[in-house]
Amino acid sequence: MALALIVIALGTLFGAAAYAPTPVFIAAAAAIGGWLLVFYVRERVSRANRARNH
Repeated sequence: MALALIVIALGTLFGAAAYAPTPVFIAAAAAIGGWLLVFYVRERVSRANRARNH
């Protein structure tokens, strides 16, 4: 069930990206990439703190 929802979501996103102007697509991709980078750094810092405290 989850796989079907993921496929539907990806299809919707890729379909929307095909109709979006290039600058909008690039801005959205940069925003998502930035969010993922912040999430990655936050997780790395959290894991490092947990390892240091144990």
